[in-house]
This record gives sequence, C-alpha cells and structure tokens, in this order.
Amino acid sequence: MANPILPLWECIPDGEPRQFGDRVYLYGSHDRFGCDKFCDYKLKAWSAPIDDLDHWTCHGHIFQTRPDTDHESSVTHTDHELYAPDVVEKDGKYYLYTYIVGAKGCVSVSDKPEGPFTFLSTYEYAPEDAGDEGIYNDPGVLVDDDGRVYIYYGFEHSNMNELDGGSMYKVKPGSLIRRIMDDREEIPEPQRFYEASSPRKIGDTYYLIYSPRKGSRLAYATSNSPTGPFVYRGYIIDNGVDFPGGNNHGSLCKIGDQWYVFYHRMTNASVFSRRACVEKVTILPDGTIPPVEMTSLGFEDALDPYEPVKAEIACVLMGGCFVTEKDVFRRVVTEVKDGCVIGYKYFDFGDDDSSKTMELAIKTVGRGFRGRFHVLIDGTDLSEENDNSVRSEWIEKGDNIGYSSLSKPVKGTEIGVIEIGLGDGIYRGRVRNVTGRHAVYFVAEGNSDTNTWTGSFFKDRVICEFEEFVFLK
Repeated sequence: MANPILPLWECIPDGEPRQFGDRVYLYGSHDRFGCDKFCDYKLKAWSAPIDDLDHWTCHGHIFQTRPDTDHESSVTHTDHELYAPDVVEKDGKYYLYTYIVGAKGCVSVSDKPEGPFTFLSTYEYAPEDAGDEGIYNDPGVLVDDDGRVYIYYGFEHSNMNELDGGSMYKVKPGSLIRRIMDDREEIPEPQRFYEASSPRKIGDTYYLIYSPRKGSRLAYATSNSPTGPFVYRGYIIDNGVDFPGGNNHGSLCKIGDQWYVFYHRMTNASVFSRRACVEKVTILPDGTIPPVEMTSLGFEDALDPYEPVKAEIACVLMGGCFVTEKDVFRRVVTEVKDGCVIGYKYFDFGDDDSSKTMELAIKTVGRGFRGRFHVLIDGTDLSEENDNSVRSEWIEKGDNIGYSSLSKPVKGTEIGVIEIGLGDGIYRGRVRNVTGRHAVYFVAEGNSDTNTWTGSFFKDRVICEFEEFVFLK
C-alpha cells in the first residue's frame, strides 16, 4: 500500500499505531475533507494483518460526541470535537483515551481492540495532581512491563502522571511531573515540546515522540526511566520538505522485524484534511533514529511504474501545486503552473535493457492552456554546475537514511518531454528507457510562445490538473 495508506476518501491524522495480536491498528483523529477546522465529532479505527499491510479494514465509528443517523453519542458531558486518541491493552481489556476540545477528557473500554468503546469515566484527579489545566491534551499512554501505567500529555509544555492500573482513569496522588522535557526558552524551538505526546518503550529505553514548537516535524526524546527526564535526540520525519507542510503527529510501531513511523500529510492547500502515511525507519544500537525522507512508498519497497499511478500519491509538490478532491473516486494534483514540480519516490524500473526508449502516458484535466512536462529522474535541476556527487552515491547505496530534502536543487536527468494540450485527455510520448530504482519528477513548463507578452501571460496560468500516469514498454 502506497502513501497515503488508507483509501483516498479517508482522512485519519494524528495516528497512533498499535499491534494487538496478529493485526496492526491505527487510531487517530478524523478530519473532514475540505473543512476549515481540525478533526470531527467521531473517532474511527482501521486495521490490517501484520502479514498483509496492503489491505486495511475499516471498523467504523468507535466513539463519538454527537449522535448521527446510526449512532448515539458515547458521552453526555460534552458534544465537542475529538482530537488525537490513544488505545492500550491491559489485562485483556482495551482502553481508549480521548482528548475533547474544551471539555474534560475521558477513558472508555472495550473487549476488542477495534471497539466500539463504552464510556468508563472522565479522569479523576485532585487539581494539584493534573497539569495542562486538567485537559490532558493529546494523551499518550504507556503500560510498562511491570504493569504500571503512565499518561503523557500537554500543550506547549510536557506533563505526565501515573494512573491507577486497576481503574485506568484515576490519577495517582502526587504523581504529576511537569516539564518532563527541558523546554526552556533558551532551547532551540525545533527541539522544544509543543504537543502530540506518544510514549514507547524500546528495549530498556523510553521514547517520547512529539511535535516540536517550530516546523512540521516529528521529534523524539529518550530517557532511562518512564518518569524522565527526557532528552531531545533528534527528529524522525518532516512533512514539509518540498511539500505543503503543516503540523505533524504520529508514532512508531514495529511490525515483524521492521520499524515504521506513522505520520500525516496535508491536502487541499490547507493544514486540514490530513491523511495517514508511513515510512520505514531504523533504530540504531545507540537508540538514535536517523531522519527519513517523505516518500510515496508506504509499506512498499518500491512502486511499479508499469501499473497506473495516481498522481495524488506525490511526495514532492513544489511551486504552488497541491492535492485536492474532485469526487469520492478521484484526487488530483491541481494548480499545475509553469515551474511546478511533482515528484514520486521510488520506482523500480527493472533491468530490461532491450530498448532505448519506452512510452509514457499522462492523464490530465485540461484548463485551457498548453504546456509540457519535463520528465526527470533522481532530481529536479538540469543545470550543469549543480554537483550531484552526494546524491549519486546515495542512490547507488540504495539508502534513504540521512537524506531528507530536495530543498537545495539536486541535479536530475531528463528522460523526455510530454506535451499537454488544451482539453482533458491522455497524452503520450516516448521517453528514454530507464532501469533500476529511481525517483521520478514531472517539472511543468507553461506555453513557450515566442511573443513576449503572450508567453508571459500563458506562463502564469494553470496548465492542467494532473490525475494519473503510467510507463509502457
């Protein structure tokens, strides 16, 4: 399953991945497409078998604060939006922790990881024992190996409490620890805690994955104790590198022998309508996690260029273009103008050297202005003076760890040009044959009319909406 990993119509941000039994479950907020607000009044769960991550099952509504045609409200004390939940298992029961805007958060329980969850209680605590004004913003919960239960939360400052493991909602008196991370003003903003607490224990090390105060990254800190202090170690992924970024929220999950980071990316030229994505990560023996780049891969090792590719799985969008919804069946890259770059990482073209060329077909929605796509591999810059030695070495090694940005143009190789006409259509052309594993970029060029005024006019206009493409041998 490529990124985004869920069906095109589903928007699940703030993902908390959990493996229960032989399935991976993804819990998160629920965004509404095209909405100018974060989140919804319902939570949904998705899951997939650990040995078949290409097929995710929707388990429907697991909790909600407002009734609808088919469901009653799960609570009576509020009808506000639900943000960033977490689910943990203890003693055969599954507990859902919800953050509710402007209201007291609560804990719910189910006999099954997919829910539905039944309201158990709001948090019970003495005022002096709760940070974050008792809201428990973006709660993340850790059930330690000894059965003790800890909850991490906060907005702008990191807090934690220990919970009573019998009730799972009573805060233990005297357990509040404020600022479990060093988030003083003199600490650089890209390191300081902002929100999105997600705890994990890996080996003997405790990790806190979180969203820092500046940028669009997921960062992490570690400690040798569940009560901290947690020390910043680095960032895992940045969803704003050569892509319309925004807040980031997610966590780590080990599936089989492979670690993954779950995160979200934006659509519709906004910071809303966020969609679930995943990348492979490596945790080194010293506990560090080298940053990974955002790709189109999801759970795949490589994409097949000879199968139709939806344009909306692009992981590079530069120059003002963005993903938007046409209907429940189609999402396109829209506002494609002169200079826009649409990129995909990575395709395996195989080792067929029998031909010097192959064909490329592109499906677009016309906007009344002609243009063309320059098709490049492994970079977006064609200038001769751009040194590509580092990039070339990285591609040959097949290692995406430590290289996470195309913000400084990287020299690419042009393999062909596809002319785009005025109307909707499928445009085809010959491009140079490619073998091996490569990133592919489409660099848009507006009408190149020799008349200065006409050429300038057309270069500023939208050429097309990009819907789909496929290589043909």
